[in-house]
Amino acid sequence: MNVIDIIQQHKGHNNFSFEVLPPLKGYGTANLFATIDRLNMLHPLYVNITTHHSEYVYRALENGQFERNRVRRRPGTIAIAAAIQNKYQLPVVPHVICSGATAEQIEYELLDLQFLGIENLLLLRGDKAKDDRVFTPVPGGYCHTTELISQVNRFNNGQFLDGTSMKYPGHPFAYGVAAYPEKHDEAPNIALDLQYLKAKQEAGAQYAVTQLFYDNSKFFTFVEQARAQGITLPIIPGIKPFARLSQFTVVPKTFHCDLPEALAHEVLKCKTDEDAKQLGIAWGIEQCKELYAAGVSNIHFYTVSAVESVYEIAKQLV
Repeated sequence: MNVIDIIQQHKGHNNFSFEVLPPLKGYGTANLFATIDRLNMLHPLYVNITTHHSEYVYRALENGQFERNRVRRRPGTIAIAAAIQNKYQLPVVPHVICSGATAEQIEYELLDLQFLGIENLLLLRGDKAKDDRVFTPVPGGYCHTTELISQVNRFNNGQFLDGTSMKYPGHPFAYGVAAYPEKHDEAPNIALDLQYLKAKQEAGAQYAVTQLFYDNSKFFTFVEQARAQGITLPIIPGIKPFARLSQFTVVPKTFHCDLPEALAHEVLKCKTDEDAKQLGIAWGIEQCKELYAAGVSNIHFYTVSAVESVYEIAKQLV
């Protein structure tokens, strides 16, 4: 069952889903499963699993210089998705991204996911490498999510990259995409960003899930602007509770979102990370209450460094 059908089936309730990261290479699954165990008690609708193909690291050489290499520190998105689906019988939504992957590698990912009976995807470009000025695909890869969507559409229609037809096409994938209430940091303005979202809808995206935000008015304005542009797909709000004092400057810089003046004012009163965590929980509860009251059917939580906060918020709402 696709994500939209799952949400529609539970309409009338305060629903939530959440996102997890695959564990770092060599760390095992204990912490990941502990997170899912904790949140699964509150009956989430589905779980997203991020993908991190590779990143640049620097290795010191004997001559004192540094060598830049690509490494993959969080492999296993497909395996983790299958493990969660089998262990918890929860619908899973693995991310499939352009970053660090060739079209051929993506085709193999789609084949593996299809063999595992995983039907839902979130299609994303992915972040640029930290040291790159602009996003740079690997040779044979894609620059834009719309190119990735085209490949998935061809796959859904039973066609491989080389143009040959599948003898036994499987169940087609349903997929969502990303949206940015405060615009993508690389977009020159919100109007052009909305054009990109509309192009994804026209290509076949069934829903969009937003980047995190702390000001509901920006989400409501974004949805209103999207509808005015003919974007009709469901837009699911993404929420990440404020949880540490360091996030006062890190979150706006990393995720390109503003902290509302009222939240920022309260953060400045916090003396410890525990104070910040409790403030984030209280803010998150009120933020989610307002979203549900406005007719939102599902809220998507980002759990990194905030599992207990997400649990405390969801516990008060669902």
